[in-house]
Amino acid sequence: MELIIDHSSPVPMHLQVEQLLRRLIELPEYKDGAYLPRETDLAGQLGISRNTIRQATNKLHYEGLIIRKKGLGTKVAKKAVTTRLDNWYSFTHEMSERGIAFKNYLLETSWQEIDLKLSRFFDLPEKTSLVKLCRLRGDDDGPFVYFESYFHSRIGITPEEDFSVPLYELLEKKYNTPVKTSREEIRARKANSPIARLLRITAGDPVLVRERFVLDPGGRPVEYNIGFYNAEKFTYTIEIQR
Repeated sequence: MELIIDHSSPVPMHLQVEQLLRRLIELPEYKDGAYLPRETDLAGQLGISRNTIRQATNKLHYEGLIIRKKGLGTKVAKKAVTTRLDNWYSFTHEMSERGIAFKNYLLETSWQEIDLKLSRFFDLPEKTSLVKLCRLRGDDDGPFVYFESYFHSRIGITPEEDFSVPLYELLEKKYNTPVKTSREEIRARKANSPIARLLRITAGDPVLVRERFVLDPGGRPVEYNIGFYNAEKFTYTIEIQR
């Protein structure tokens, strides 16, 4: 692709550069994580200032199309998975509805003693052993989310269960435990070494942390779930109407 702008055009330079970059990041060689030409190189090639380049890239950065890496340059953001905050289907159900192919990189179950925080949510004694489900999920490019779930003992679920089916469908149909309410807490943090290794990112990179406190129609606790999402691969959206 030829990098050129029209200096005689009434269209502002930064808008021309923005449109040029939008076409550039759609090229096969730049899709899904490649680095763009350096700002100094682009400015020299186009015959404009670095400030004009920066003004153009600010919009793309705001839209999440590019990512600035300090000391490395500007890279094209990998295609992100988008989910709505008002939608709390199981991950399997949600990805299937969106037509997004995913794979399980890890699925492990065990009995695990709960700490004080979970004992308060489940209203069970601290160090009670509950079923813990760990799942590492992603696409062909690699894993992008790691989940840990715990289930209340009254449900009767065991580590030997087939967790390849949609979770909330399993709970309702096999264990007569429909879920109704999910209280969500979402925050950003830096990935520690264990999470970074699982998500194949660098320790200290940003991750989204999403906690779910899931209740049945009677308000009784069913599941505690915490998910760690690669921030470059996952986007949450919410629509607010007045």
